[in-house]
Amino acid sequence: MFTGLSAFPLTPMNEQRIMEHEFARLVAHLAEAGVGSIGVLGSTGSYAYLSRDERARVVQLSVENAVSTPVIVGIGALRTRDVLTNAERAQQAGASGVLLAPVSYQKLTDDEVFDLYATVCQSLSVPLCVYDNPGTTHFEFSDELHGRIAQLPQVRSIKIPPVNNDIEPAKERVAGLRKLIPADVTIGISGDAVAATGLNAGCDAWYSVIGGLYPRAALAITRAAQAGDVQQAKALSDALEPLWVLYREYGGSLRVAATIAEVTGKVSQPCLPQPLKTLQAGDRKRVEQVLEQLGLE
Repeated sequence: MFTGLSAFPLTPMNEQRIMEHEFARLVAHLAEAGVGSIGVLGSTGSYAYLSRDERARVVQLSVENAVSTPVIVGIGALRTRDVLTNAERAQQAGASGVLLAPVSYQKLTDDEVFDLYATVCQSLSVPLCVYDNPGTTHFEFSDELHGRIAQLPQVRSIKIPPVNNDIEPAKERVAGLRKLIPADVTIGISGDAVAATGLNAGCDAWYSVIGGLYPRAALAITRAAQAGDVQQAKALSDALEPLWVLYREYGGSLRVAATIAEVTGKVSQPCLPQPLKTLQAGDRKRVEQVLEQLGLE
């Protein structure tokens, strides 16, 4: 479950409701494509904008439409009591694993973050992936803290931020972390533009945004890296550079991915929770031009 391609779909919604049929279709498409796991209610799934009941419904829909594909559910929340509720509901709905970021308004200390994971692990019967995402949580894990948390009984993976896109520094980053964690805890890369480098550097998994829309393209990169074909994985990723440029220019992957989903008819418009908006006017046209250039399926 915490190896290979983990594809993260959007949670399409307007201000009245989640677009359940559209979400179910996104999940079913990923299962049919043969991804290793489906990650719901991550940042791409806009988990921070949903109520506990909405999140529980997303999990239910995910498990129903993923069929036999493992579903990893984001359970992060501001308060530990809410994290525990999210975890319990995810487990009751049949989630195969959970994903936890140290969400906070006040800046957290290392001990507070460790205690969060220790408390949650005591209530879990499924494995947990540590979600290291300083861009949204504003908390930076040290490798030493990762090492402490990785000793907890339910922890089975660490989702790390993007690595250096040069292979040697990336290898050093992965190797340094691996020395501090148990052998049965995997390391997964996030950041689509550097995923091939991360996989080639020794990461076990790719936690992927673009995989939630175009799983076959992401699977091709993942499988090349898994087969040890470093050059092919890099070439397939480099071919998507026009898309990675959009990520960089528009502040990350979410707005770009949501715009792609809208213009390709995968979801209706709008699909993001306000005040978030997809790209419009000339920016939207740029996305359409890139999609035409790449010919993704």
